Amino acid sequence: MTVTTERVLADHTTTKHLGSWTSAGSFDVRGRHASVVLDLRAPDVPDDVRIHLDLQRTTVKLLLGDGDTVDHWDVTWPAKGRLKDAQGATGKPGRRVHLYGTAVDSEIRVHRGGVAIVSAMLSREYLDDALAARREGRHTTVDDPSRAHGPAH
Repeated sequence: MTVTTERVLADHTTTKHLGSWTSAGSFDVRGRHASVVLDLRAPDVPDDVRIHLDLQRTTVKLLLGDGDTVDHWDVTWPAKGRLKDAQGATGKPGRRVHLYGTAVDSEIRVHRGGVAIVSAMLSREYLDDALAARREGRHTTVDDPSRAHGPAH
């Protein structure tokens, strides 16, 4: 089985990957003075996800499902930094996200369930998706990536 690795590079910028944007199970995230948003709620994303981090003064926001768990024990924090996961995994067990690598003066924020939906909706990408959905007579997919695979109601 071949595992696809998605590379996300952000240097002094904001990079957002929202909705049903990938089916990769491995990610290489590199950021320097940046902000990165990764939406991992789509049905095509595998149950076991590995994210290698190389961060300097970067914020990474992970949008996950309610039952998804985050394993961050292999992240090295040489300076200030931390993982913010206020809600924790709840409900039916979901994906397991493994984080490893280095995060210097950086922060990783985990948003699940309704908070992840609101976080995705408060973006330019959602507005663009809503306008396109209206033109095409379909539902939006940025707020709920599972709609990309099901019929419109």
